[in-house]
Amino acid sequence: MFPYPLLALSLLLMWMTLNSFSIGHLILGSIIAVFASWSLAALRPHKPRIRRWHLIPQLVGIVLYDIIRSNIAVVWIILAGRPDNHRSAFMTVHLDLKDPTALAILSVIVTSTPGTAWIEYNSANGTLLMHILDLVDEADWTDLVKNRYERLLMEIFE
Repeated sequence: MFPYPLLALSLLLMWMTLNSFSIGHLILGSIIAVFASWSLAALRPHKPRIRRWHLIPQLVGIVLYDIIRSNIAVVWIILAGRPDNHRSAFMTVHLDLKDPTALAILSVIVTSTPGTAWIEYNSANGTLLMHILDLVDEADWTDLVKNRYERLLMEIFE
């Protein structure tokens, strides 16, 4: 009946949070949650295989630190202006990461960090096109993505 019980429960909780509590909303939210769970089961998504659970808190800590640091940097750019040697640009990073779940998590990390955006991933040659608001040195950004995020994601998922 519930192929993805956590999804159904979280959808029902979200429905009840967004609407006032009543028996009608509880029934309607339950129906929507069950049908959404069935719809996802029909898609047959890839089930992630996490090999090293103990590294997830480290990744979360690194990402939260980087998000806070990037927020401060973007605010500084907005308030003080950009130095002459800094520019916005697109850059390409070659990724060794192949796991679809790890790639999805990397896309969320890159996009949720202010000043960066995941633009495109080319699976044929394993390259990521990203936009950087304040690009000084491409090698620094490549090192950041490869050694700070990709390496840890590969340890967790591959």
